[in-house]
Amino acid sequence: MIKWGIVGLGRMAKTFANAIKEVENSKLISIASKTNYKLYKFQKRFNIKPENTFKDYNELIRSKQVDAIYISTLNNAHVDLILDCAKNNKKILCEKPIGLNLDQAKLALEAINKYNISFYEAIAYRSHPQTKTLLELIDNGEIGEIYEIEAYCGWKAKKIKKDSRLFNKDLGGGAILDVGCYPISFFNQFCKKDETLKLIKSKGSFSYTGVDDESEIEVLIGKDIKGICKISFKENLNSSCKIYGKKGTITIPSPWLPPEKSYIEIVNKNSYYKKFTISKNIYTTQIETIANSFIKNSSDNKNIVNINESIEIIKILDMWRSSLT
Repeated sequence: MIKWGIVGLGRMAKTFANAIKEVENSKLISIASKTNYKLYKFQKRFNIKPENTFKDYNELIRSKQVDAIYISTLNNAHVDLILDCAKNNKKILCEKPIGLNLDQAKLALEAINKYNISFYEAIAYRSHPQTKTLLELIDNGEIGEIYEIEAYCGWKAKKIKKDSRLFNKDLGGGAILDVGCYPISFFNQFCKKDETLKLIKSKGSFSYTGVDDESEIEVLIGKDIKGICKISFKENLNSSCKIYGKKGTITIPSPWLPPEKSYIEIVNKNSYYKKFTISKNIYTTQIETIANSFIKNSSDNKNIVNINESIEIIKILDMWRSSLT
């Protein structure tokens, strides 16, 4: 049983706290927030004991009762909290992105390796059974050798607020940092051993607050696969993925947030069919998978994003952002 604490009590913290109720190998026992109202409301809603409720993040991180920390703060606080968790021998699940840039991510890598800490980045779709089903179809040669992958993720922001986490540069705003991890981590799954992604070209635009609000990118996946993606805060994209093979195609209508009953579409030669997946809530699945990995003290589960893959993701995100300026 993994006993969890949450630092930062925003929207994703509530999602996590609701999802963990359905998980047998985990229990939420502690919370921390710098806002009294959020702390009080969260404590009452999720029945957290007063002695496990903190206004200081570091007090929770030092707690002997807590095994693992879910970091759910704004992006600009992630790295400092990772360092504190590592020093206090806490297992870590951190909301994406791991940091604001590669230099910050390297500090996290150094601490995680120094203290031998289990770390995962919260990219939930990776642990969903739909993703496993997809990779099994690919491995079984259902559409033959892959030569191109498309990935899209975006929506139209209702209002541009310069002090919001999405549009404030100091808080780690911008479409690339917020949702770029989804297509990049998706492409990563198709790299063979010792292969990486290579940025080929990109284009994009910026909001008046100075952060990128829409971008397209082309990458080389390993040696032979072309990767194309678009992300946006300016338009409602058809957030989907399509994989082209020499024998057919696979389309994933809901790759990033698959519902409890999801499906992928396969076109193979002259046939067409849907492959359905019935699963628990995506965040319940993520917590369960990561807690199992914590219990086994394993870091080689390809269904979740460990520190080494987080570094590879932030490398591409850094290059992507730099290529637009």
